Amino acid sequence: MTDAQGSTVLVTGGTGYLARWVIAGLVQRGHQVRTTVRRLESADSVRAAIGERVGADAAASVEVVAADLLADDGWDAAVEGVGHVIHTASPLGFTPGADLVRTAREGVRRVLGAASRAQVERVVFTSSGVAAVPDDPSEPANETVWAEPSGVATRAYRDSKILAERDAWDLAAETGLELATVLPTFMQGPSLGTPSREGSIEIIRRLLAGGMPAVPNLGWDVVDVRDIAELHILAMTTPAAGGQRLLGSGSFLWWRDIARILRDALGDDARKVPTRTMPDAVVKLLGRVNPQMAMMRPDLSRKTTVDGSKANTLLGWHARPAEQTVIDTATALIARNAI
Repeated sequence: MTDAQGSTVLVTGGTGYLARWVIAGLVQRGHQVRTTVRRLESADSVRAAIGERVGADAAASVEVVAADLLADDGWDAAVEGVGHVIHTASPLGFTPGADLVRTAREGVRRVLGAASRAQVERVVFTSSGVAAVPDDPSEPANETVWAEPSGVATRAYRDSKILAERDAWDLAAETGLELATVLPTFMQGPSLGTPSREGSIEIIRRLLAGGMPAVPNLGWDVVDVRDIAELHILAMTTPAAGGQRLLGSGSFLWWRDIARILRDALGDDARKVPTRTMPDAVVKLLGRVNPQMAMMRPDLSRKTTVDGSKANTLLGWHARPAEQTVIDTATALIARNAI
């Protein structure tokens, strides 16, 4: 381990799904944690969410400061005195009115710029598995692959992750900042605090709520948010992780597999989960008028293989079974009456 043990760590985007699990993991390991939010009114809800995992007293130690990815103010103060930065903040794929590419890229410039000026020991940046997926579906995704941005509006979220990671590596090279990037595949798992209706687990909520008459012929490599949080912490504390891209992957599941897992495990709670698969032609037709359907079209019937062995070998990291992650996600949503 590096001398990160017990140091102050800045985690950006404290209201986020992943960030809250990262913060909880750091607090449990004895770190002092500072986190950024766009509005300080969110501070109590952030600490309450973290408290679900670590207890209210430990969560009260989390310092919450205001900083926006699209504004310079606050970033130098946010990194003052910290040893490490974990940059998870990024706009979600369906954030209304957001310029996803601009926000992600400007955020990287501000966060890494401030980290460089403060001479932090290492930055861990949350990229995405989409940044390592090759054009040829017969080839596996791995850390040597640098996906190309599409420039298509319906693929703006994907492009934002690809371009922001490239910017991060360019900035690290220019400034001498030590960087590691984590590339999660499709994150699922319980949320800390109220789950967002914009996040990745919205898919399972919609399946349970009967919001889909049929499932599209889509699939992803499913990985647990709790395991990805652990991977970020390992990337921060393990000397060998410096300068590395690290894919965090689990197992590939089609939507129809996820629906079957829910029906088999949850009984009556899964009575509204669809049993039919939507023909690709229907998805493509609906994509002409529905932006979410339009985002799906390039990935219809495509199975991507992910080689996540690097994180396993280099860091000793392993993901739990994807089927258990799906069940835990659904069980948590039901327990919160969030369906």
